Amino acid sequence: MSLFDVPLNASKGSPEAGALHAMAPLAERMRPRSLDELLGQEHLVGPGKPLRVQIERDDASSMIFWGQPGVGKTTLAKIIAETTKATFIEFSAVTSGIKEIKQVMADAAKAAEFHSRTILFIDEIHRFNKAQQDAFLPYVERGTIRLIGATTENPSFEIISALLSRCRVYVLEPLKEEQIVTLLKRALADRERGLGAQELAADNDALELMAGYSSGDCRNAYNTLEVAAQLATADGTKHITRDTAKEAIQQRVLVYDKAGEEHFNLISALHKSVRNSDPDAALYWLGRMLAGGEDPLYLARRIVRMAVEDIGLAAPEALNLCLSAKETYDFLGSPEGELALAEAVVYLALAPKSNAVYTAFGAVQEDIERTRQEPVPLHLRNAPTRLMKELGYAEGYRYAHDEENKVADMDCLPDSLKGRAWYHPTHEGREKQLAQRLEEIRKIRTRKRGG
Repeated sequence: MSLFDVPLNASKGSPEAGALHAMAPLAERMRPRSLDELLGQEHLVGPGKPLRVQIERDDASSMIFWGQPGVGKTTLAKIIAETTKATFIEFSAVTSGIKEIKQVMADAAKAAEFHSRTILFIDEIHRFNKAQQDAFLPYVERGTIRLIGATTENPSFEIISALLSRCRVYVLEPLKEEQIVTLLKRALADRERGLGAQELAADNDALELMAGYSSGDCRNAYNTLEVAAQLATADGTKHITRDTAKEAIQQRVLVYDKAGEEHFNLISALHKSVRNSDPDAALYWLGRMLAGGEDPLYLARRIVRMAVEDIGLAAPEALNLCLSAKETYDFLGSPEGELALAEAVVYLALAPKSNAVYTAFGAVQEDIERTRQEPVPLHLRNAPTRLMKELGYAEGYRYAHDEENKVADMDCLPDSLKGRAWYHPTHEGREKQLAQRLEEIRKIRTRKRGG
């Protein structure tokens, strides 16, 4: 039994169900009905692959399908629904509450007493919060239900660990452009479910354009084809050209979620491209994030961080340049201000690199955590009162401006940390001069101590 294809009160195979299916979008009508019709995901459902074997044996365990929109998560669930002998129930975390699901789980527990299996499919499972996901645990653990969840978000962050440990995670990959072209041709030829009855012609470059602009999302490609078909029918040509495809596309679909994992993937790619001195890659990832709707001021903040973390004192002017880019964006706004961010990214990529200060400060913080909080040495304390002077505050302090070379023979760390050195400058860019100056200071101090 499956609730997938039984909308409202229409039973599967009834005229009502057929009419509703005919009104469905092309992407829904062309949804594969079996593993043989499925294109892509060969690493999961190819001959002999684990998921295919599970489906064919009807012994699917609890699992999570993870992938971007339009790669076949719901399709795989529906194929399982068609092949399983278990009761198959679908919920969407967008429209269903935990109350309804608890009732289903209670019914499943009763059915299990009579050796009947229940498979519960939850689309957008990441939309359930941690407490709601806890409700599934006892039923999944006992095997009362087999849970299949679909999510576009990284399960490591969005699914509670206890539930995740009881499910197999299958990662679905974006479809390749040539696969999407094949599916579009299939839709144009299919007279039962697709557009075959309209007898449309389509140029290959038009289909390739639609596939390329779908970003691996088959549903989006089908939607674009449906619009293109309407345009070609309206102008009487029934011929989908590249220009028709362009008009149907309007705007490229970029796979980007400002609150999801792809956000972090893209900013990571930008940062690492800058660190690796690759200006072209850095510009590309910056452009991808801007085109996806990322807040330019978020990018400006991250670019400033790159200046202090990866460029450091090898090119200290980089920090001012990045702050200026941020101010420029504030002044000009989009799109003109985005060019200032692009200039900053290119400069950072080409600038000499040093993480010496970043590393040194991190080491200092670790030592602060590991060692006791030493009092400030008396000679480094101010002595504004008589009592403080009597207690030895400021005694032995050496004023560097009165010393030869402006360097006094005086320790500025607590006794337990004397001689500790955290900052080790590189020989990159301006920091090479700082390294030479540091070496000079150490020699002066050693000479004054008679070393």
